[in-house]
Amino acid sequence: MSDETIRLVTIGRIIRRRGRLLIILAVVGALVGYGTSLLFPPRYTTSASVLLPGAWEERELLTQTEIASSSVVVDRAAATLGWTGVSGSELRDRVSAQAADGNIVKISGTADTPERAQRLSDQVAQQFVAFAARIAGDDTDPDAAARPEALRQMVVQTSRRITELADAADPGQTVESVQTRTELAKLRTALQEAINKLDEADPAADKASMVVMGPAARPDGEAPPTRLQLTVAGALLFLLLAVVGHLTAARMSRRLRTEPEIAAALGSALLGTVDVPGEPPAHRPDGRDPRARIRRLLGVDTRWDLPSPQTSGDETGRRIRYRRVCARLRDRLPAPGRLLVVVPDGDEIARRAAGQLVAEAESDPLLRVVGVSVSRPMVPDRDDESGALVVLSAGSWTAGDLTGIAEACADAQHEVVGIVLAAGTGRARPTRSAGRPRDAAMPALAVGEGTAGGSR
Repeated sequence: MSDETIRLVTIGRIIRRRGRLLIILAVVGALVGYGTSLLFPPRYTTSASVLLPGAWEERELLTQTEIASSSVVVDRAAATLGWTGVSGSELRDRVSAQAADGNIVKISGTADTPERAQRLSDQVAQQFVAFAARIAGDDTDPDAAARPEALRQMVVQTSRRITELADAADPGQTVESVQTRTELAKLRTALQEAINKLDEADPAADKASMVVMGPAARPDGEAPPTRLQLTVAGALLFLLLAVVGHLTAARMSRRLRTEPEIAAALGSALLGTVDVPGEPPAHRPDGRDPRARIRRLLGVDTRWDLPSPQTSGDETGRRIRYRRVCARLRDRLPAPGRLLVVVPDGDEIARRAAGQLVAEAESDPLLRVVGVSVSRPMVPDRDDESGALVVLSAGSWTAGDLTGIAEACADAQHEVVGIVLAAGTGRARPTRSAGRPRDAAMPALAVGEGTAGGSR
């Protein structure tokens, strides 16, 4: 709201008083979500797992996932699959890879049918393993696997030959013989280090020998977002937007809702709050207006941002409230006299409350009802009135509107002696309370309205 924190009670009030509108908007959102799902064909996703033997660091696993979903691997898979109208660039958007625990790379493929999703995942996994093996040099040459072993044998034979030459060298202690044996020993040591490095290189070669851990499982359900998810999301989105829209409109509204704000804008004291029972639908002046019918159908013909009024309960309690307001009004007047009742034009609740007030006053004081345009406030000049009483409903007018009415009263030399707030309630229940019938209020109001032009 304008100066209070949004609370759950405010959300609850929106749901209670705008429940019909929220339900209609939720249904519309569900239809929009369902229609959106029709524009996108269903998708199915499955995954194939590739095991990477050996010890792998995290960054190395991330590198392998990038290779698995690279354009080279996906283009090879697209060429092997040979799907009509599906290129490698389109498949790249449907293929993803991620590293899992245990040195496993999961390759996921998405397609429009479960069979295609399964084939896509399996084919990308196979092409990934083949490409990784090619990088490691496993299948570039049929003799590539035998070359490290042949090199190792050659180094062993050379080391033996060096030993034989060292034994056959001059066993004397001359400088030349000692140098020869020293050089042969260094050469044998260097060859032994080469053998050790070659042995250490074998695990790295084994590291690239990846294994596809079986075919991908055929998916039995659509990949999100499914049609049901889109339908539910559309309903929730429209419902959320409706609630946020109500809260935003209430926060941006400048209409006064509280009694102190209204009293400050009019520069007078509040004499009381009265309630007005709702009219039957047949008596509503806008009953034939299509827009009014639509508003009633949507449930937006009543205010939601005002607290629920404290109703009188029955006709007797309602009349007691009016009589108390009249008593307070008599106490504020210096002598019995005539009083002008100012009602803003368009405020139907205030108009009916003023009529009831006229009936309950019984000419003490004598009340004359006039309607005042809020856009161009004009109040009849003072004749023998003792002041003006403003009757209006809360949450309908801004501070500028009420200030204009107060200035119009002052310009016509009418002192605003009090304010009465009117609140609409549910439809009136028939009652047989003692006293005159409620219909007596309407003729008094009609007479008052007839004199609103300025003549008594």
